[in-house]
Amino acid sequence: MTLWGGRFEGGMSDITRTFTGDTADRRLLEFDLMGSIAHVAMLGETGIIPASEASALAVGLRQILEEVADFEFEDTDEDVHTAVERRLGEMLGEVAGKLHTGRSRNDQVTLDLRLYLKAASGQRIEQLRGLVGLLADLADGHAETVIPSYTHLQQAQSTTLGHHLLAYAWMGLRSADRFGNAMSRIGESPLGVGASAGSSLPLDRDLTATALGLDGVMPNSLDAVGSRDYVAEYVFCCAQAMVDLSRLAEELVLWSTQEFGWVRLGDEVSTGSSALPHKRNPDIAELIRGRAATVLGDVTAILALQKGLPLAYNRDLQEDKRIVFHADDTLAGAVDAMGAMLSAIDFHPPSPGPETTALDLAEVLVERGVPFREAHVIVGRVVKALEDDGRSLGEATAADLTAGDARFSAEDVELVDPTTSVRRRVTLGSGSPESVREQVTAIRTSLRR
Repeated sequence: MTLWGGRFEGGMSDITRTFTGDTADRRLLEFDLMGSIAHVAMLGETGIIPASEASALAVGLRQILEEVADFEFEDTDEDVHTAVERRLGEMLGEVAGKLHTGRSRNDQVTLDLRLYLKAASGQRIEQLRGLVGLLADLADGHAETVIPSYTHLQQAQSTTLGHHLLAYAWMGLRSADRFGNAMSRIGESPLGVGASAGSSLPLDRDLTATALGLDGVMPNSLDAVGSRDYVAEYVFCCAQAMVDLSRLAEELVLWSTQEFGWVRLGDEVSTGSSALPHKRNPDIAELIRGRAATVLGDVTAILALQKGLPLAYNRDLQEDKRIVFHADDTLAGAVDAMGAMLSAIDFHPPSPGPETTALDLAEVLVERGVPFREAHVIVGRVVKALEDDGRSLGEATAADLTAGDARFSAEDVELVDPTTSVRRRVTLGSGSPESVREQVTAIRTSLRR
């Protein structure tokens, strides 16, 4: 069944039907029905169709809504809209033909997708906030577990594992916020603009928007049916969240190696090797890392899909659903998988090297009036002298420090302990145990809101 054909004498070829048909939009069935229920209610209230017919259509649509889980699509259904009207016709007969009054598939499909993405945004926000809560709990438990921080993948300053994990928690909160911000643009109604330039029927667009819980109506009909920037924004939200997860996944891969030895993966989140009996592989993390690449491809695809389209609707836009559904599904699975992985990890990182305290020594000199650039050179020379002597900074004596510069005192040798270094941090957002606990409290407060 198609929703057009009056000006054609012959039927479509099988190739045309197969190539132009869209099965991806079948997951929009529930939202198509919601939009249709609001539409027929408006048609009845405005007197465009008799109230009795509007009521009959609404009853039929609600019955189909109850059938969503078991709804049977037919091969001849051109899209989800066609399937709904076909089923409604089976139930109500000729009056089902009035469902499409004052409406085009052009405004209908973008409405369906907006309703879908509005619901999906709420689900992703909930998932991401759940992962943030898990990270905050882990961070709280490791507020005093001292580790090195890294720049250029070289040990930089000492910090805490809790501080490191909280970096990803804050990323997750921002991702959730992005979805929330996007909802304000997703939640505009295109319904009632028709194929491209509106209708001569007295459609009440505000009425349907209110009934659907949307924030308002799109003010330009061409923009309403011809734009997919809201889809691109949603895909970007998915991509940025996937990139953040991929970064955490990469660290878990590194940390699980013998070379790092920071974590042990639980059996329930590990895989083995078909050839190597000893292996315990972090496949979940590797797949998150790999699937992030495919979502980055989705960003390129949705932008490229729009770049050469004249206004208003073009059939190219049919492909938007495959792109956004893939991005959304990938993120949903990745967040759940990362949560499972983090819940089954034993963290046991080794202590950082004593060189991670070098900046502390320089800052002590700064507190005594030495310009930082000079202090930097002084400490660098102390480290070099110790290396030449086959010793680490952790083996420095008071004599080594004062030989480097007389402004060092004997007590300064205590500063080369990474734990002492972490506890001395006073800046907001630092890696000290106190800062970690303050951040955990702030995150939990945000999650409660």
